[in-house]
Amino acid sequence: MIGRIVCSKAGRDKGYFMVIVKTEGNFLYVADGKERKLERPKRKNAKHLTFTNTVLANDSFKTNKQLKKALAVYRDSAKFKEEA
Repeated sequence: MIGRIVCSKAGRDKGYFMVIVKTEGNFLYVADGKERKLERPKRKNAKHLTFTNTVLANDSFKTNKQLKKALAVYRDSAKFKEEA
């Protein structure tokens, strides 16, 4: 589950892509590297997230900069698929 890209369905971060960095019961901790840093991930209920099939390798998001870049690449490819 850790490393999976998710999209928020509820809250003020609705529509943002994030990565799961920690799990705790029914709650998941997500970060995007910009608004929510790896040092302070957001606690979200799993039912408020849409899961994608994409999982990032653990070493691809060790820093906030790497995480932002990986999510930007994913977001751009998702937009490209929607337009096609």
